[in-house]
Amino acid sequence: MMAVHKLDKSIGLDLILQTPGGGIAATQSLVNYLQKVFGRNIRAVVPQVALSAGTMIACSCRTILMAKHSNLGPIDPQLAGIPAYGVIREFKRACREVKKDPSRIPIWQSIIGKYMPTFISQCENAIACSNAFVENQLATGMFADDPAPTAKAKAVVKGLSDFVQNRTHDRHLHAEDCIKLGLDVQTVEEDQGYQDLLLTVHHCYIT
Repeated sequence: MMAVHKLDKSIGLDLILQTPGGGIAATQSLVNYLQKVFGRNIRAVVPQVALSAGTMIACSCRTILMAKHSNLGPIDPQLAGIPAYGVIREFKRACREVKKDPSRIPIWQSIIGKYMPTFISQCENAIACSNAFVENQLATGMFADDPAPTAKAKAVVKGLSDFVQNRTHDRHLHAEDCIKLGLDVQTVEEDQGYQDLLLTVHHCYIT
């Protein structure tokens, strides 16, 4: 609030994102506040990396500016550092294997038994919450003028949350990967003057 207090709200906001991510609740709150102040006139600018929740914030903007070396990342939720999708897949695998061969019960019992009560439900809720948030932001923002905004948003969310395809939560998605997914990405190299200004600000804050 202090950072944007004296800005000219009528000309929109370039939001520089440099983050490994964070919690879904904080992400939703930040996006909600910025959109109340600037509407949908917000561009995400990624000079280096905006992973996980950073990618979710970027998807909440009308467009994303990236450099050739910039990266977004998957949006699969993590609970205490454990991938929610991984837990669900592992649990389903345990059910299949035990059903097929009951002698595997002791093996899986030692693994599943470490889960806290309601942990699987928490994983399911985290996945549903993060996916619904990004899908809604894309459909009502970046893809609002698309003939089929919801379908396009669903496709992008599927790609960003594909645990099997992405393999790891910290996978780096370059600008060309993001464009292939369907995101509205522009490259900062197209405007050298803007790129110089962006990198100057970026370097001031990371040194």
